[in-house]
Amino acid sequence: MDIKDDARPVEAASVMELFPSRPRLLALGEPTHGEDVLLDLRDDLFWQLVEREGYRAIAIESDCLAGLVVDDYVTGGAGALDEVMERGFSHGFGASAANRELVRRMRAHNDGRPAEEHLRFAGFDAPLEMSGAASPRAALMALHTYLATRLDANLLTCTAETLDHLLGADERWTDPAAMMDPSHSVGRSAEAERLRLLAEELVALLDARTPYLIAASSREEWHRARLHGRTATGLLLYHSWMADTSPGRMARLLGLRDSMMAANLLVLAERGPTLVHAHNRHLQRELSTMRLGALSLEWWSAGALVSARLGGEYAFLATALGTIRHRGVGVPPPDAVEGLLYGLPGERHVVNVHDLVAALGDTRLVPRFSPYYGYFPLDPAHLTDSDAILFVRDVARSSSAGETP
Repeated sequence: MDIKDDARPVEAASVMELFPSRPRLLALGEPTHGEDVLLDLRDDLFWQLVEREGYRAIAIESDCLAGLVVDDYVTGGAGALDEVMERGFSHGFGASAANRELVRRMRAHNDGRPAEEHLRFAGFDAPLEMSGAASPRAALMALHTYLATRLDANLLTCTAETLDHLLGADERWTDPAAMMDPSHSVGRSAEAERLRLLAEELVALLDARTPYLIAASSREEWHRARLHGRTATGLLLYHSWMADTSPGRMARLLGLRDSMMAANLLVLAERGPTLVHAHNRHLQRELSTMRLGALSLEWWSAGALVSARLGGEYAFLATALGTIRHRGVGVPPPDAVEGLLYGLPGERHVVNVHDLVAALGDTRLVPRFSPYYGYFPLDPAHLTDSDAILFVRDVARSSSAGETP
């Protein structure tokens, strides 16, 4: 078995030749967060896609509402870079030197160009952290403000004051104890149930008045209102399930997060070709699984949901790593996927998975064990659920911070 002929350099041309046509969403996964070498690789690929393939947007696994701060900066210079990095990212990703350079360079690229040539930035994650979910206030009030300033008050089923009263203090929604103890959640209170109904009615009104609203504001403002509507209804449903006490609670929460991601990605696909970057687990096509104590959890990832809708217009490159020595991850065993790729000359490669599987023949690969909880090796049983593997031989220590997926 020799796979050397199947390995290509990590360049836009090598990636794009894998597909019959340009994907609307080109998803690049990473098996661990917080390593700038992976972000540098992402950015190298992004700029090549911009220059050679007509891509005009990048979306990362970060809070979709916070991402608006970054997009305002790269398209119009709003705010100072330090503030943008602090407010425009979730999960600690604003501390990344690579993310900072990406934002700086996107702003420099857009400066002086007409709006139709601008590069755009998006977060596509929900406003969630490992410890819980955000209050729906920001999204819900933004949606209401957009509608109330453009439509007759008689069309709206509630006032801003009503929403404010029902929302109450944000601390009620963000109590970290609610993540593991449903009794601490307000998600199924009478106020929360009323808010869910009102949010759905506001979203329905937004949809029903689309032609007028676009004419009365702009398509961009309408898109943002849609984002606020999706986020408000998604957060209220998420909080409702946080208050649930059934065995299906955690699987539903995991699935809801990926469903919210998928909804954001599908809108980005409508707007033009986009490079998507997130953990492999959020972009994979196969069924997601996890064991949590005695529970065996299953749900579909954002990538699986989007792929089912877009078909060949969604493409997934899974990244695999050789060593992360500062995390205790040494040279992979030769009978793992990573071990097989580790034997290739050079530091970085793109490998077509179908060519790889053909080259393997009857050779059986085994799952790799990771001593570091934040790193997820590839599962050899699901190689063909990605379109290609991007392999990085050795990952050096970086200064980035970030959560696990």
